[in-house]
Amino acid sequence: MLHQHAPGATSFIHAKAHRHQPLSEDERARNRTKSKVRAKVEHVFLVIKRLFGWSKVRYRGLAKNTHWLFVTCGLTNLYLARRRLVAGT
Repeated sequence: MLHQHAPGATSFIHAKAHRHQPLSEDERARNRTKSKVRAKVEHVFLVIKRLFGWSKVRYRGLAKNTHWLFVTCGLTNLYLARRRLVAGT
């Protein structure tokens, strides 16, 4: 169904094993690669939601929420790079 609507798109959904048909080593390796990327991306969302309070969006207006999100993303980048920044000084 994905290829009907977007022929050039790639699916990043994990391959799933079935009762009498386990995953091949190639499928397991592809799943591991997808999991590594997903873990790196999800860690950023954890920091944004837990440390900077984006678990609930306050309805202040679109412009204010957008500015708050940009500031939060910048602070998240600094927070995630804090060890490298301190070690460089």
